[in-house]
Amino acid sequence: MTLFLVIVDSPVIFSYQVDYCRIFGSVYVEKDPRYADYHVFIEESEAFSDIIVFKADNRLFADRQGLWHFTDKKAFADFTIYYEKDSGLAEFSVFYTDTESFAGCNR
Repeated sequence: MTLFLVIVDSPVIFSYQVDYCRIFGSVYVEKDPRYADYHVFIEESEAFSDIIVFKADNRLFADRQGLWHFTDKKAFADFTIYYEKDSGLAEFSVFYTDTESFAGCNR
């Protein structure tokens, strides 16, 4: 039996891109950034946001991109977010709209 030992000098860095266009459903706003699934920045302008979000009144209506239903119970959420004050720390930015038909990915 032969055993090989490999030593790596440089640290392994894992990088991933969040596909924010596929995020929809029930969301819980986390107060602690360590427990959030996504870190988001609230954009003041629709033109500069990554995704345009409409706040759905009912969980059943949050069934496509850009439609989020906010819940007070973390157990009922499909994902959690934390609002970043600095856009550089966020994984993506959102703009909240009052018109459901405007909701969706802003690529």
